[in-house]
Amino acid sequence: MKTLIIPALLALLLTGCTSTSTTNTPRSAKEQMLVSNAVDQALNKVDFTPFSNRSVYLEEKYVDCVDKTYVISSIRHRLLNANATLVAKPEEADLIVEPRSGAVGTHSQDAFLGIPEIVLPGMLTLPETRLVERKNQMGIAKIGLVAYDAKTKKGLGSGGVSLAQSDDSAYFVVGIGPYQSGSINSEIKTGKKASASRKPQSLPQTVAFSQPYSAAPEPGSSKLRLASGQEPVKEAAKEPGGQTLDDAPPWAK
Repeated sequence: MKTLIIPALLALLLTGCTSTSTTNTPRSAKEQMLVSNAVDQALNKVDFTPFSNRSVYLEEKYVDCVDKTYVISSIRHRLLNANATLVAKPEEADLIVEPRSGAVGTHSQDAFLGIPEIVLPGMLTLPETRLVERKNQMGIAKIGLVAYDAKTKKGLGSGGVSLAQSDDSAYFVVGIGPYQSGSINSEIKTGKKASASRKPQSLPQTVAFSQPYSAAPEPGSSKLRLASGQEPVKEAAKEPGGQTLDDAPPWAK
């Protein structure tokens, strides 16, 4: 018995355990996707074609939300797609566009079908039982837009407010799941199927550099040199007869 007990005790003493720690970004990717998807949907309802061939100044001070940068850059992108010319100062513009943020954020709802936790007399508790569970998170974007003449300050139409909602739903049946649906999942599936606009070029897995060509460039020459201009000037080799040998690499010719 001793021969069995002693090894077993040693095995227990030597047994260890490991744990894996993970970190997440301050905002989850799904939260950011919900907001950006709602912003895109809201701006897709706006007709930017009246700004075609006009100089436009985009006033940013009325947009106040965590995702202000995405909202502003998305409006700029749509103005450029409408063939508008963006200018840096109001006095350089024909028209001024003022966006404002009414609501840009997320909202969550959880629901389940089952039996809630029940506390009985005598310190007896029946645990909660969830047969069907739904976790739903939504992104909401309410963006107002107004445009007016930069000189006369008269409005260009009545402007308006665009409202959109994105969603991400996960369903569990007797603890099995999630079964997912929602607008951001559709966007992810569509985006994953889209092909690249051109054949991607992978970066090498090793790092190596070539010495830059250091011959002094002739006037009007397009040969490359270091920006510092501190590289030594390489003298051109000459043949016995005095003829110069062009030993520059092909990429510098």
